Parts: sequence; structure tokens; C-alpha cells
Amino acid sequence: MVEDLVDPRREEPAPIQIERDMLESWLEFHRATLLLKCEGLDDAARKRRPVVTSKLSLHGLVRHMAEVERGWFQRTLLSRPEIPRIWRDPAVDDSELTPLDHADWDSDLAAWQAECEASRKTARMHSLDDTGRRRGVAYSLRWIYVHMIEEYARHNGHADLIREMVDGAVGW
Repeated sequence: MVEDLVDPRREEPAPIQIERDMLESWLEFHRATLLLKCEGLDDAARKRRPVVTSKLSLHGLVRHMAEVERGWFQRTLLSRPEIPRIWRDPAVDDSELTPLDHADWDSDLAAWQAECEASRKTARMHSLDDTGRRRGVAYSLRWIYVHMIEEYARHNGHADLIREMVDGAVGW
């Protein structure tokens, strides 16, 4: 049987809460899950792409989620599409994921954590019904929270499999 990841930084949300608290606590739960999946590995292991047909690595997932945080909370909710991507290289598809040869884990982890904090700050300034725009479409903060939870959950599933393939560690 696979056990839960147990860490004081990762707490499963209470089953009864007001909507905003529930959305925020689930998003924090998934942010912590991604961090825990990356801990205890060296740089090479975090950069390893064990599925040869995929660009995904644990390090790349952290960079990807930094871009996702920035995209939805800064560019979309604040309606500021001019805010640049962090690792954008127009010559490379999915340039936050690969190549990682010269990527620095500590810097990239700090960038993701800074984006998470910027997202929290931006969200605190808005109600769940407030909207921002992306490609001409309005998105509410409520929708952004639900999407972010889904995005982290999906990529945390990838992280589960990558971590198991890298060093055999399992747990959710």
C-alpha cells in the first residue's frame, strides 16, 4: 500500500470550509506536494527525464509551474499580458522544461516560490468573482483557483511517476 506523504508543510484541507479557504488550502496542498516530490534528490536526479518520449522532469515541472503561476495570476488576473515569461526561448518549444543543462535548481526553485508568493499577494487583492482577461476572454479568480488545482494535481501525478522511476520513492 502506498502511504501518504507526511510533512508539516503539507496539510490536507479540512472537509468543511468556506469556499475561498477551501480553494486556497487545496492549492497550497498541491504546491507543497510538488516541492516534496523534488526534495531529497541531487541535481541530476531532478533533471532526469525517465520517460524517453517526454520532456518532463521534476526540475522542469517546477519551472513549468512557475510559468503557470505567473501566467494566470499576473498576466491574466491582473490583465497584464506584457509581463514576460521567465524562461521563454522562442526557438525552443516548452523552453521551461528543456534543455536544463545549465539550469540552476536553487535559482529556479526560488523563482517558483517567488511566483507562488506573488500569486498569493495578487489573489488577496481580489474577490472570487473578480475577473482578468486572457486572449480576450474573462476569467474569474474562482476559475483560476480551480484551474490551478487541476494543473498542479495533473503535474503532481506526473511527479509521482517520475520520482518512482528516478529512485523508487512512492507516496502521495
